Amino acid sequence: MIHDTDTDTDMTYTHMCVYNTNTNTFLQKLPVCHELSDGTRATITVLEAVVKQSGVYGPSRKGRLSVFWGDQIFVPSAPFKYIPTHHADIMCTLLGDKAPTAEEWAEKGLDKYGVIAVSNGPGRDAAQVEKVDHATATKMLKVLGDIGAVGPSLGSFSVSALLLKALCDEYRAELTKKEGKFDTDPHFWMPLTLPEEDYMTLMNQKGVPAEESKAHHERMTKMKGSLDLKGMGLFGAVDVGNEACWWDYGLLKLYSENNLKFLGTDENSDLLRKFFKVTDKQMDCTIGEGVNVDDKSFLSSCKIKTGTITESVMAGVEALDVTADGAIIVNCTAKKIVAGKNAILYNLIDDSEEGIVAAEGDVIVSVTEESGEMMELRSKHSICGGKAWKEKVAGNNMTFEEVMVKNFGSNVGKIEEKRKEIFKKTSSSFGEF
Repeated sequence: MIHDTDTDTDMTYTHMCVYNTNTNTFLQKLPVCHELSDGTRATITVLEAVVKQSGVYGPSRKGRLSVFWGDQIFVPSAPFKYIPTHHADIMCTLLGDKAPTAEEWAEKGLDKYGVIAVSNGPGRDAAQVEKVDHATATKMLKVLGDIGAVGPSLGSFSVSALLLKALCDEYRAELTKKEGKFDTDPHFWMPLTLPEEDYMTLMNQKGVPAEESKAHHERMTKMKGSLDLKGMGLFGAVDVGNEACWWDYGLLKLYSENNLKFLGTDENSDLLRKFFKVTDKQMDCTIGEGVNVDDKSFLSSCKIKTGTITESVMAGVEALDVTADGAIIVNCTAKKIVAGKNAILYNLIDDSEEGIVAAEGDVIVSVTEESGEMMELRSKHSICGGKAWKEKVAGNNMTFEEVMVKNFGSNVGKIEEKRKEIFKKTSSSFGEF
């Protein structure tokens, strides 16, 4: 399996959504709707947004495998034009046209990222280091000679057919047995671009024994030596521009922050709304006269009869009464919804008189199974899903891991249809909006 896991996320595709241990729960759909081919509207998934975003690079990447993160979207500030010069290239935001000083390195926080460095030489070869200070990076990147530019990696990459075949041949045994796991940065890009001693130093920081990292570097070096690069470089960089907009949904904090940008007034928020074709504060909505919506909130494909909504983002919500203050509500229906600041409600269906109530910082999600049975999962902004992966938190009857294992391999299309059916039946029972 090939993973790209700079942020140590564990993502499993179930229920038309992504389980991410850092977001604590199943959160893949965004609080904005888009029009489908049949003319209906539905909340857009992060994955659909990624496909839309990455399309600008598709036509010029024929014959290559392109891999994009499934939990982040970026809009480049650099030109879209792409001419492959290396068998592997990775997207990054290069900071200027020269290597940063020690002070600039610290100021930009480059010690907290996977960093791509590009040579000043004619081939513009690149190398990757991960979360190191300026002195360590300078030492390790001597392999490039004169460094021309440095910047954080976005993780998205492409590889040529030649390199992909070489990797498949090299790891044929593991692929056949379906055993093991290799992450692109530490197991491919770093051993291919760094000297053995430097690679072993970085892997030691990850707790990998020296003999293991040495053996892996030797294996990758042998594979690299067998390649006929046919005049191209091995590893290069694709600069998306240091003013690129980058919306990451891979952490609960970022899912909240970036979705609340629909309410913002800065250039970044303007571009986010333009990307998702948001042209009005209320799009495709039926809002009753008894609803008081402030001029900051954004609603997409909602039906609400009464309530008070302030500084909130909502999509696909159908409820008789909604009181929301600084909340994010996606695909929920109930007689009554109450959501405090920073609350996130997702895929909830409730026909009780008391409805759905979320206090400040609460995260409440419904998970639908193939049988149509629904279970509720709770979390909070203060809970780290990665650390609590095997724990029962917030009153849940199951751990996040147990939920993932129970539903692994489910028919996501069938589940989505079942959820929509239950949603429509429940919403219709409330009467006219």
